[in-house]
Amino acid sequence: QWRLVESGGGSVQAGGSLRLSCAASGYSISSARMGWFRQTPGKEREAVASIGSNGGTIYADSVEGRFSISKDNAENTLYLQMNSLMPEDTAMYYCAAGPLFGWPTLNKDDFGYWGQGTQVTVSS
Repeated sequence: QWRLVESGGGSVQAGGSLRLSCAASGYSISSARMGWFRQTPGKEREAVASIGSNGGTIYADSVEGRFSISKDNAENTLYLQMNSLMPEDTAMYYCAAGPLFGWPTLNKDDFGYWGQGTQVTVSS
């Protein structure tokens, strides 16, 4: 059973940076599809970025060039480096895990395990 615990959220001014972490246990992230999603009240959860078991990555158009997803297999931790933050990036950010040996994907239905979320607030 996956256990995912996010951290690193907070409040930042527009143009600033944050790095989110997701500490995983139960399985090895080196062998799994992992992802970051975000959600604001009243809206559907949307994909931000995903990394596959082979290290391949994919990003939502809205964050391409500003955000970077990575993983530390030794620490079993997933990261999301967020630069040039904008007020529209304000959301609860969730870490997600999919099946073992999966390709990266932005489809939330391809992920079966979720963390509790960490709040990111960007002020103008």
